[in-house]
Amino acid sequence: LGMSKQIAVPLPDDIVDFIDGLVAGGQATSRAVVVERALDRERLRVSAARDATPTPVEAGRGLGSRAGVAVHTRLDSLD
Repeated sequence: LGMSKQIAVPLPDDIVDFIDGLVAGGQATSRAVVVERALDRERLRVSAARDATPTPVEAGRGLGSRAGVAVHTRLDSLD
């Protein structure tokens, strides 16, 4: 693992109770692990949503993904 920073984040009681329940039930080793897993999932969700959004160039060509641009890009134009 890389470097880490400790932050203090106020959370509603029901969220803390949920986190503590996961730890008590053995589904996580600490509160920090639960929060880190949740944020990793959120980061992946945001990244996937961004990847699924057409760029203006793609939208103009009617393409639904960045992969579509690659299909129409000539290899000799990449030099």
